[in-house]
Amino acid sequence: MKPSTLAACGLAAVLAFSSGVASAKGCIKGAAVGAVAGHYAGHHAVLGAVGGCFAGRHIAKTKAAEQKAAQQRAGQGDAAHAGTLQTAAPAH
Repeated sequence: MKPSTLAACGLAAVLAFSSGVASAKGCIKGAAVGAVAGHYAGHHAVLGAVGGCFAGRHIAKTKAAEQKAAQQRAGQGDAAHAGTLQTAAPAH
C-alpha cells in the first residue's frame, strides 16, 4: 500500500471515530458515495472517501440544526397558545 493511501485511510478513520456517533452517520454515507465517485474519476477512491466524509458530516450537521430549529419553533408555537384556552358552549 502506498504511504499516501495509508495516511489518508488513517486520517479518515481518526476523523470518523473522533466525531462521535451523531456525525458518523453522515461521514459513512458521504465516504461511500465519495469513494465510488473517486474511483470512477480516476482511481482516487480514498481521496473521494475522505472528501465525501467531510461533505457528509457537513450535510448531517446542517440537517440536524434545521431539525432542532424546527422543533424549537414548534415548541414556542404551542407555548404561545397555551394561555388562550377556549371552552365550548354547552350543548342544548
